[in-house]
Amino acid sequence: MSHIAIITDTDSSLPLALAKKHNIMQVPILIQFGDESFRDAYEINNDAVFTRIDREGKLPTTAAPSPGQFTEAFKDAFDSGADSVLCLSISSEMSATYASARQAAGMLPGMRIEVMDTCSLAMGQGFMVLAAAEAAARGASIEDAISAAEDVRSRTYLFGALATLRYIAMSGRVSHLAAGMAGLLDIKPVLSLQNGKLELLERIRTQSKAWKRAIELSVEKAAGRKIEKMAVLNVKAPEAGHQFETLLRAALPCPDEIIFTDITPGLSIHTGAGMVAVVFVTAK
Repeated sequence: MSHIAIITDTDSSLPLALAKKHNIMQVPILIQFGDESFRDAYEINNDAVFTRIDREGKLPTTAAPSPGQFTEAFKDAFDSGADSVLCLSISSEMSATYASARQAAGMLPGMRIEVMDTCSLAMGQGFMVLAAAEAAARGASIEDAISAAEDVRSRTYLFGALATLRYIAMSGRVSHLAAGMAGLLDIKPVLSLQNGKLELLERIRTQSKAWKRAIELSVEKAAGRKIEKMAVLNVKAPEAGHQFETLLRAALPCPDEIIFTDITPGLSIHTGAGMVAVVFVTAK
């Protein structure tokens, strides 16, 4: 039986314990405060990130893992007995991670390494990675593991609500004036994954209405189908996340077990503290 190593990056927001359970290696996105660099999820978390952002009044930058980091991860996988590697990256529309992994694969000629652009992020990416890992554990070929991930992608939806535009304003994505006005009007943007990007769908007033709209959109996409897998994500807002989960369970046929996790800093610094989101995979 072939042994396929499954590798991804920490923008998948896969909880470390869950990744370990499924033998998934995660290469960390880098979080950079000036000259200081930290490995996402391993050396820095949202509490530390946002404490520093609030103290310094500016966002850190993020950097894709270098080709060298991926090369090291690939070599480790082969040294541990793998005969092939499947690396599933965050959407190439959002990060240079895919290009970096492809470059690393080219540096190891003669080794079977497939790099897949998930066209997704956070647990949308995470559920694809889990599907590939489960297929690999069953002895599937690398082509079948890719097909399993692609199948999950076709049935995965993400909807979320920001708590503030402050952090987007700090990133320069909208003007400070626009963010300030949005704050006065209590605007809470509703987001979704569209064509490999996290896109603003609607501008809603008040948090409760934004949550309601995100859930309405989820109900529309589920369209009465069974939901196989679901994750509720938050950024420094576990209580809000649990409240959001309660509303989801009242509106949707949710699975008994819902993954409850943080959006990791590689993504959270762009969405800001207080965000809640749902990612779910419908049945075929």
